[in-house]
Amino acid sequence: MRHIVFLMIMTGLLLTPLVNAYADHKKKHVTPYGDFCSKCTKYGICKTPLSHDEAKQAMSEYYHKKGFIVEVEIKKGRFVRAKIKDRNKVVDVIIFDRHTGRLRSIY
Repeated sequence: MRHIVFLMIMTGLLLTPLVNAYADHKKKHVTPYGDFCSKCTKYGICKTPLSHDEAKQAMSEYYHKKGFIVEVEIKKGRFVRAKIKDRNKVVDVIIFDRHTGRLRSIY
């Protein structure tokens, strides 16, 4: 019985630093959940769907304000997938909806 209690206490103590490290990571969001670009409204309405070039420009403007660089990976249909970089380090991967202007982290 003593061994089981000892093992439970040790397991709890060993896992505590991992929980704190995970919690700290959550504070460093690059893209808030479901944010939008300035080319469309907050309610996900664009007058017309943005072209791929307009989408890249919108993402670049949005992330430039935060000090990041946008590297477009895939342009397919309605969505654009891009890596968000701080210098050469990837800090987020997003999809951009050209119809609504929504930015969504998939990292």
